[in-house]
Amino acid sequence: MVYTSKLPSKWKGTCQEGQDFNSSLCNSKLIGARYFNKGVTLTMNSARDTEGHGTHTSSTAAGNYVDGASFFGYANGVARGMAPRARVAMYKVIFEEGRYASDVLAGMDQAVADGVDIISISMGFDGVPLYQDPIAIASFGAMEKGILVSSSAGNAGPRGGPLHNGIPWVLTVAAGNFDRTYAASLTIGNNKEKEKRVIVGRSMFPLDAWVRDETLIYNKTLSKCDSLELLAEAPRAIIVCEDTGFLDDQMYAIASVTNLAGAIFVSKDPSRVDLESTSCPGVLISTMEFAAVIDYINSSDDPTAGIKFQQTVTGKEVAPSVADYTSRGPSPNCPAVLKPDVMAPGSFVLASWIPNDYTATVGTNMLLSSQGFNLISGTSMACPHASGVAALLKGTHPEWSHAAIRSAMMTTANELDSSMMPIKDVGRNFTAASPLAMGAGHMVPNKAMDPGLVYDAAPQDYVSLLCSMNFTRNQIMTITRSNDYNCANSSLDLNYPSFVAFYDKNVTTGAMLKHRFRRVVTNVGGGAATYKVKVAPPEGVKVAVWPQSLVFGKKYEQRDYYVEIVYPSDGNGLVSYGSIVWIEESGKHIVRSPIVVSPTSAGK
Repeated sequence: MVYTSKLPSKWKGTCQEGQDFNSSLCNSKLIGARYFNKGVTLTMNSARDTEGHGTHTSSTAAGNYVDGASFFGYANGVARGMAPRARVAMYKVIFEEGRYASDVLAGMDQAVADGVDIISISMGFDGVPLYQDPIAIASFGAMEKGILVSSSAGNAGPRGGPLHNGIPWVLTVAAGNFDRTYAASLTIGNNKEKEKRVIVGRSMFPLDAWVRDETLIYNKTLSKCDSLELLAEAPRAIIVCEDTGFLDDQMYAIASVTNLAGAIFVSKDPSRVDLESTSCPGVLISTMEFAAVIDYINSSDDPTAGIKFQQTVTGKEVAPSVADYTSRGPSPNCPAVLKPDVMAPGSFVLASWIPNDYTATVGTNMLLSSQGFNLISGTSMACPHASGVAALLKGTHPEWSHAAIRSAMMTTANELDSSMMPIKDVGRNFTAASPLAMGAGHMVPNKAMDPGLVYDAAPQDYVSLLCSMNFTRNQIMTITRSNDYNCANSSLDLNYPSFVAFYDKNVTTGAMLKHRFRRVVTNVGGGAATYKVKVAPPEGVKVAVWPQSLVFGKKYEQRDYYVEIVYPSDGNGLVSYGSIVWIEESGKHIVRSPIVVSPTSAGK
């Protein structure tokens, strides 16, 4: 979506002036900015971002091209958002002093009234039903206007609190890891010795430093790295710290003394350690690499080492994988609809940051600014990736509904990693990831542009779902804010690109349960097409689909099909999953939907 100085005719927004923010800060890229704080007294009454979160997420979704972006030399290159030519309007509804649900609702409603196409909201509310959730209420109004709302799944995984934004009419985004590692190279040995060995470990030490040919020391007492007194008395050297399970404490201890040249830290699995900053010149290696370092120390009369920082490694690790922190389904608000929907990159994402803010430390008192960029992690970072893709889809297919856009992203998502094996879940010991962790899989934007078939849904379809959830009329009207809908055809069977069947894990009768679904798909391909079904049933589950082929005579034609899932009532608390795939005879389009059979509390 190429933008010019002329704003779209439908745009009704404004650039609201406030403290440290005037309307001249808006332009043909940032076309609107408002703030909502009726519920809280503020020290910064304006749309000005004072914490960086909104700047980071908005630039991830739609930031323009910036050369030479990096976080202290890490991830160096050209930065751009997912939809770099999309316009941006900002609505500030959360402040350092806190937030109120009323402000969130007001901000989202205003975005709808102003004429946005996509709403990206990287926040959620814990433990509230749909009729008390401002995001659910506001996004229903957005959905009525054809606006897709993209939201974050929450950061309470793998077995923490509930999933955020398990709202049937929004896109709920989980967070994944990708194949970029921020590293330092550890060289053991020196020019006097026959061989050197280079170990690439993890580090985000922010200085452009190269610790060369320093003495390497290790002993059982000092290498616990937990005594400031002992460390302060150590000679200048690179110290090897044992894996005590208290890495943060060890890093703080090393950062607190000035006599050490550097440190080597150890973890059983460095990839699972959250290293958003490293305040001392240290490198994190695996236990296997640690053994090699100790062997070298024991075999050398004068063990030495060097560490080179600010390195970025790509393409070496198998990716993507499900981040351990991302919240898992099922949705506590509506378990009948599988959530999350898709997974997007969320870990160590480089994006814009507020100016003059300290983003790293060296030692205990040196604060550094990364000059407008920061690397942070969370489903807040995953959400705007999906929001930007949704904007691209809306620009390419302006006639598509919110549900068609979501469907395209889900049915074309990839369930395999770069090794062509099932995506792994870091938070579940690298076992194959369940759709309750990653939804339909990792989004693939180019494929989503041409999905072949889409699963559409209208506002009344969601109301029929609400009617089947034992809500009162007033509770439903709190969500819809309208009398225009009815409960004549209440059903939990929403026309969604996924299938979920539950059992009570406390039941041990051994009886078989049966769940039947109806789905309607719309042909958005080039014209006439025939699709045949391929079923991969969950383990121990029978899945029947009829008809087994769908014939379309032209574009936008619809066909329906039925699915019957027969599964045991005593699933032993396990989650099983499979898929239903519609494959076009020409092979051009593959339309995949996940199936999940689960106890209702599987995400806990």
